[in-house]
Amino acid sequence: MTRYAFFEGEIRPIEEARISVRTHAFNYGTGWFGGLRGYWSEEREQLYVFRIYDHYKRFLQSGSLLYANLPYSIDDLVAITLELLRREGWRQDCYIRPVGYKADEIIGVRLHNLRDEVTIFSTEFGRYIQAEEGAKVCFSSWRRIDDNMIPARGKITGAYANSGFIKSEAVRNGFDEALVLTQEGHVSEGSAENFFMVRDGVLITPPVHSNVLEGITRRSLIHLAQEELGLTVVERDIDRSEVYVADEAFLCGTGVQVAAIATVDHRPIGAGRMGPITDHLRDLYFRVVRGEEAKYAHWVTAVYE
Repeated sequence: MTRYAFFEGEIRPIEEARISVRTHAFNYGTGWFGGLRGYWSEEREQLYVFRIYDHYKRFLQSGSLLYANLPYSIDDLVAITLELLRREGWRQDCYIRPVGYKADEIIGVRLHNLRDEVTIFSTEFGRYIQAEEGAKVCFSSWRRIDDNMIPARGKITGAYANSGFIKSEAVRNGFDEALVLTQEGHVSEGSAENFFMVRDGVLITPPVHSNVLEGITRRSLIHLAQEELGLTVVERDIDRSEVYVADEAFLCGTGVQVAAIATVDHRPIGAGRMGPITDHLRDLYFRVVRGEEAKYAHWVTAVYE
């Protein structure tokens, strides 16, 4: 159970971390957020946070898109987060959510000349998609927001209404998740995950100009695929029908981690179950995030001294 949050400059009991209904970010979606995972190692009795510095670099970049003016550096946010996790005393996997927001209690939509605040909390978190060994996926009738509407490379709170439309449509139609297309008709990503497919032994993913979030898990998997599995990785536009004839496909992100796709629009992907490349990459990823790969020790930060 979550007991604490960093709120208005200090760590305090979670029940004290409250905002007014008049808060600008609540009324207009003028906030931004991050998502990090902490992984518990029973063998080492240690909690590891995956790529915490990279996450807070992106967090501050997202804020800059909204003209945020914060007194915190990356190192400040890392130190606050580690202290918060120690206060919680997690001895299990957890999820960490930093949120920046326009805190003034005013009516009137704008981004400049507003007070910015940061809050951080953590919580228990398991699977984002229950069927992560073989998810049923569809193509959404909705389109991904365009970077010239709301910057896709920023985790901006208001933009996630788009993800909500995509996810709810998929689940209410009997699927686990959805893929969404750009305005030009190319594959962008899932409702809140990056997308990869395998064709003829090549790992392919949409480029950042397809309005994808510049995912930290995405970047990590590209590196692992190239350096450890010896795969060719190509970032290029992907057509819808290419996905139907892929040998393998999977979704990735901090929340979803690595989730294999079994079917898309009721068509089996490959054998209709997790493929060997996905399986191998997924296994390697989970070893890395739990601190079991010495070569990638710099990607994880130990919480407990």
